[in-house]
Amino acid sequence: MKCIYPGTFDPITNGHIDVIKRARRVFDKVVVAVAKSDSKNPAFNLRERIELAKIATMSIEGVEVLGFDSLLVDFVQAQGTNVVVRGLRAVSDFEYELQIGYANARLMEDFETIYFMPSLQNAFISSSIVRSVLSHDGDISSLVPSSVNEMIKKLRNAQ
Repeated sequence: MKCIYPGTFDPITNGHIDVIKRARRVFDKVVVAVAKSDSKNPAFNLRERIELAKIATMSIEGVEVLGFDSLLVDFVQAQGTNVVVRGLRAVSDFEYELQIGYANARLMEDFETIYFMPSLQNAFISSSIVRSVLSHDGDISSLVPSSVNEMIKKLRNAQ
């Protein structure tokens, strides 16, 4: 069975990779669905975020990375599944994700959301923390996969 792991992934972090690996133990295939999310004013454009996610997941068998710019339920249906995986770090995540899960279930009758908690070592990591550290030229090497860290350095040097 296939599941979808949607998000902005701006950028993909060790916490995201943790959830992907956990989902992969349960599902035959995990599609990392990178949302365009222009309203969130991402630091990296969609192409860059897709590339970062591909680099970060290339050694994990059964993972595919795709971008999307539609309702999540439409993307999920187009992928031939009804299961979405989300990561939960804290109670505040749960409140938000519960609302989103209910809204999606209202839009698609057999929609299912499964929640995974990252390991304790990754529970504090979020893309916004990574972006904040980056904005102050800090070291993100413990927060993102090494391949992502290297790619971000190249992207920043090209600017």
